[in-house]
Amino acid sequence: MSAPLIKVTSPSFSSNRVLVQELAALPFRLALNEQGCRLHGSALAEYLADADGAVIGLERIDAALIQACPRLKVIAKYGVGLDNVDQDACRRRGVEVGWTPGVNRRSVAEMTVGLMIGLSRNLFATSQKLRNGLWEKNGGRQLSNLRIGLIGLGNVGQELVRLLKPFDCPILGNDIADREEFCREEGVIVSAKDEIFASADIVSLHVPLTEETRYLVNPRTLNLMKPDAFLINTSRGAVVDQEALKLSLRANRIAGAAIDVYEQEPPTDREFLELPNLVCTPHIAGNAWEAVVAMGRSAIQHLQACFIGASKANVIAPSEFQRMRLRRTA
Repeated sequence: MSAPLIKVTSPSFSSNRVLVQELAALPFRLALNEQGCRLHGSALAEYLADADGAVIGLERIDAALIQACPRLKVIAKYGVGLDNVDQDACRRRGVEVGWTPGVNRRSVAEMTVGLMIGLSRNLFATSQKLRNGLWEKNGGRQLSNLRIGLIGLGNVGQELVRLLKPFDCPILGNDIADREEFCREEGVIVSAKDEIFASADIVSLHVPLTEETRYLVNPRTLNLMKPDAFLINTSRGAVVDQEALKLSLRANRIAGAAIDVYEQEPPTDREFLELPNLVCTPHIAGNAWEAVVAMGRSAIQHLQACFIGASKANVIAPSEFQRMRLRRTA
């Protein structure tokens, strides 16, 4: 019997020498996506048609693709979100999904703190003005004097609360799950979402993309925010209505925003990206080198669990989909 054929769809995994070497050392046949572009639709289905296992990143895994891949036994997620995977289709076809939540939480939380400091201390705006010849000594406000609102207190949100401790700033928190014990232990003020939008100096989003969180930030919630408040999104692009945010920033309805994720990636709206009160980064919050390696090793471990019989911790078997409910934060 030939070794299982593992195909990697993610270009970043395929170009990471550490991860490729570790995966190649296992008793698998291996194919990498060395084209440097993200596969989708028929091209993705054709690529995975003969695969026994797949390492996926942001590629869309839907029912049609699962149907076109009759040998597929396991999908190992290189990343933390499952909004791009049709879990019902996987369950029906008996395809396991290997997924480890929160593996890159420190990376995302660290970058979020950096964005908070950069926005509140006016680092980004004054740097750009100085490049254009304008010497503007406006040092903004200390982060420790600001009220922080966190919508989503899962892995990343909780890590962010811990990292913010030295700043001693009041933190408002909201989550669809019961986080009262955590909030009590960490001094987080449990608050309604509207209260956070209306009273926080910085609103930071740390939610998965679900039907409940799609366009969580919209014209109504943006109008609740204070004129000198900032918005940060390092979760999923469609959590924010980008057009509504663009209009708010254009009108200086809020002071500014930092956006790392977009509904369409890469984004193409130049008017939005070039707004002077917007900080935009190319979906890198969870991509610190350490986090990339950790996410890749997690995917490798799930392949081992399926084909070699290693520990099956965090592998979502088809029979478990009925009982499992993804932690949905809103």
